[in-house]
Amino acid sequence: MQKITPFLWFDNQAEEAVEFYKSVFKNSYGGESTHYSEAGAEVAGKPKGSVMTVPFQLYGQDFVALNGGPLFKFNPSVSFFMNCKTADEVENLWNKLSEGGTALMPLDKYHFSEKYGWIQDKYGVSWQIIVSAGAIEQKIVPSLLFVGKVCGRAEEAANFYKSIFGKSKILNAFRYAANQEPDEEGTIAFMDFKLEDQIFAAMDSAHSHNFTFTEAISFVVNCESQNDIDYFWEKLSEGGDPEAQQCGWLKDKFGFSWQIVPFTELEKLLGNSDPEKSNRAFAAMMEMKKLDIEKLRKAAHHK
Repeated sequence: MQKITPFLWFDNQAEEAVEFYKSVFKNSYGGESTHYSEAGAEVAGKPKGSVMTVPFQLYGQDFVALNGGPLFKFNPSVSFFMNCKTADEVENLWNKLSEGGTALMPLDKYHFSEKYGWIQDKYGVSWQIIVSAGAIEQKIVPSLLFVGKVCGRAEEAANFYKSIFGKSKILNAFRYAANQEPDEEGTIAFMDFKLEDQIFAAMDSAHSHNFTFTEAISFVVNCESQNDIDYFWEKLSEGGDPEAQQCGWLKDKFGFSWQIVPFTELEKLLGNSDPEKSNRAFAAMMEMKKLDIEKLRKAAHHK
């Protein structure tokens, strides 16, 4: 798994949505699902043994889909750029993703691209499908839209994340001009940047929006050790919301959600074939804010 992975919170449609995305995108595959233990099912209100998470990959971009219940709904504060070589490719993807969806910006020619459209698919996930100029280094790029109270902070956020993750740099920054009200001159119309050699995008929008960042889409930081967990937890939680810290989840100072987890280790513990071990690990995790690998292992093995 890549270092930073988008995590999509569905109500009870994770498997269906993954199959849909696999049918839309050519280079895709699904991984092995995890299932709810007795303890996890009780907390989530799901049937014991039902599917909890479904990992999948689209054009080399890892994702995880969760059947988490109706707590959080997708909105356009997080979207995914789909970089295409031709207008035909854009139109083909638009036609498939628009089935049962809602157009946020119509498919058309714009000053920044010969063919572009912003669609919210039938599950609520947002896609910006675009003909990209030049070589395409990364086909799918997660994008954060800074609105409301955090509008004007896209550049600050990109630099904050760059200071935390390795192999990071700002790639491009395009700013609003003086005549582009309500957006403030100099704020970010679009920028892209690398974290851990993965490309992300950020934008400001001063227009009136009825949404903001939620836990519906978070980024999982896959940690190899407790030192990794300690480091990313301390850095990303700086100035964030302490009330939002639970089970490895945190909200940073921009209101965006991260999961700081030893993902491979958690899959082993929570997906253990011994249900008692899985239940004990899950119960221990539920009592934590920052995850402690050794305590989780001890709880699973009842030591």
